Amino acid sequence: MLNAPVRNAPGHFSFGFGGIGVITVYGLKTCDTCRKALKWLEGEKIAHRYVDVRADGVSKADVTRMAKAVGWEKLLNKASTTWRGLADEVKASISEAAAIALMVEHPTLIKRPVFEGKSQTVCGFRDAEKKAVKEGLQ
Repeated sequence: MLNAPVRNAPGHFSFGFGGIGVITVYGLKTCDTCRKALKWLEGEKIAHRYVDVRADGVSKADVTRMAKAVGWEKLLNKASTTWRGLADEVKASISEAAAIALMVEHPTLIKRPVFEGKSQTVCGFRDAEKKAVKEGLQ
């Protein structure tokens, strides 16, 4: 994850989201929404690095930090095929600790994309989230 490439083409912001050089975007390369988010970041000239949670992995510390920032209920993607495939007993007894453990074990359970900066984390890619990412640059 630490060696993920930084997309910082000429004209891209070098100061970035939340006062750091670039934002980190967590997602899946096969996710249409994540691909749209990356195109949007490029179009907005926002410097970022991309972490594919399936290919690169995601640590318990990363998931815990994201869950604290946005709330574990929002971070847990209950619309995913992976969630639907879990045993009903697991889904019925979900807690913050259990959700974090599941998201580490099955990164596709993380709602995507997650934009993370030094002082702000945004989960999802609707207009409100786009606005929050852009406002984090100011």
